[in-house]
Amino acid sequence: MDVFDNFTGLFLSVWEKGILGVNFIEILIGLGIFFIFLVFRGLISKLVIRKLELISKRTTNKLDDTFVKAMEGPARFLPIVLGVFFASYYMSFSEDTRLFLDNVNRTLITILLFWIIHQIIEPISYILSGFDKILTRELIGWIIKSLKILILILGAAAVLELWGIKIGPIIAGLGLFGVAVALGAQDLFKNLISGILVLVEKRFKMGDWIEVEGIIEGVVEKIGFRSTVIRKFDKSLAIIPNFQFAENAVINKSQITNWRISWTITLQYDSTVEQLKTIRNDIENFINHSEDYDTAVGVSVRVDKFSDSSIDMYVRCYTKTNSWSEMLLVKERLAIKIKEIVEGNKASFAFPSTSIYVEKK
Repeated sequence: MDVFDNFTGLFLSVWEKGILGVNFIEILIGLGIFFIFLVFRGLISKLVIRKLELISKRTTNKLDDTFVKAMEGPARFLPIVLGVFFASYYMSFSEDTRLFLDNVNRTLITILLFWIIHQIIEPISYILSGFDKILTRELIGWIIKSLKILILILGAAAVLELWGIKIGPIIAGLGLFGVAVALGAQDLFKNLISGILVLVEKRFKMGDWIEVEGIIEGVVEKIGFRSTVIRKFDKSLAIIPNFQFAENAVINKSQITNWRISWTITLQYDSTVEQLKTIRNDIENFINHSEDYDTAVGVSVRVDKFSDSSIDMYVRCYTKTNSWSEMLLVKERLAIKIKEIVEGNKASFAFPSTSIYVEKK
């Protein structure tokens, strides 16, 4: 019987002292409070957020849709913060444990605040898109990414300060480390600065067809901090360091308004002067009276020079279309017309030839 009484007394003692000085009744009530807030978290997800999503979809403005979606994570995290706070303050902890839990609550609140700030940055991109004449879409993306990284760093620093970890020595150490890294990563910073210059100067944007002579030609798919991803016309991907676009001439073919046609027509040396003049005039008249060409830019059809095997006639004109496929059709029509004009004037095209004279003795 004494053994049973001792066990009962020991059990009641453990029950009253519980864990860290908190009896099990308070622990169970605290867990119940936290569970209630978890249920409330589910209600926020199913009712409040969905209701806000339905309201935002009724408007034509994408800003409210983005804002509701961005706030979904913090809204689901808020009941957890409140649950931990009310559950911990209901229970009676020792002084040291209470200080520890205060830091936990401050940490959760700090994470929530910085998370909200981090998520609000995304809708800001829609506001910045109104400055598309000043800032490109890619540059806005870089700004948003940089702000998000800055918020994460500040949030981490704030949490470390709460737990008594001084960030000053860490920053000083990172500064020394950064100097060492900078000496060995000059190409990285070179590409980063070049990428910023490309975006600020609006040399090209995603979706543009560009050519860097002797290096790459294709469609821009992504402009990154260090490199740019270009899809070549054979569908292969090329990753080009950004410094290539700063140090070389970039031709943005998507910005072409008039495609240039520049040809040299070689005629045989037995072509008469009248044939040359007639061919020249017929080609020039065809271009000037055709709807395919922008004559305001300039049309040139001239006998250019006497080559080794031909009399060269230079033809230069500009199409009205900026479409690549349409330009090919215009070139085809011009080529057929030139052949008709040359043959109609009883002349012939020249080809490289060599005459050999044998002296008889």
